[in-house]
Amino acid sequence: MNKKNIIIGLLLLVLAGAAFGFYLWNKPQKNMTSAAADLKIEANAIVTAFETNEAEANTKYLDKVVAVSGKVKETKKEGDKISIFLTSESMMYGVQCNLDPLSKHGKTEFSVGEEVVFKGICTGFLSDVVIERCVLVNN
Repeated sequence: MNKKNIIIGLLLLVLAGAAFGFYLWNKPQKNMTSAAADLKIEANAIVTAFETNEAEANTKYLDKVVAVSGKVKETKKEGDKISIFLTSESMMYGVQCNLDPLSKHGKTEFSVGEEVVFKGICTGFLSDVVIERCVLVNN
């Protein structure tokens, strides 16, 4: 092969990579308000599942739309990010529901002890079970 063919091949690879990156960047996001929940579970049950067997819980919940019900432990606001923490029977862990920045929320303030149901995408278990892109489900 001569240098010209190698350069053309490399340019084609770079262009293909850029096109794929552009596609991923602009990929439409799922509308969480209208998305159907794959699973419905109580906050305590999902925390117990991750505490007991994280690998099995990852298989069952990770990257799925999950509707989680429970009582509000606290609400945190950091800039535009709003997180609602749900209680569980675990002494150390709970559920962290991060509100969806792409959705309109009729309510963003919650009282401690208030019963709520949030629907969002489970992203795993850190210091809590984390549910991203949450929207409040009307009970």
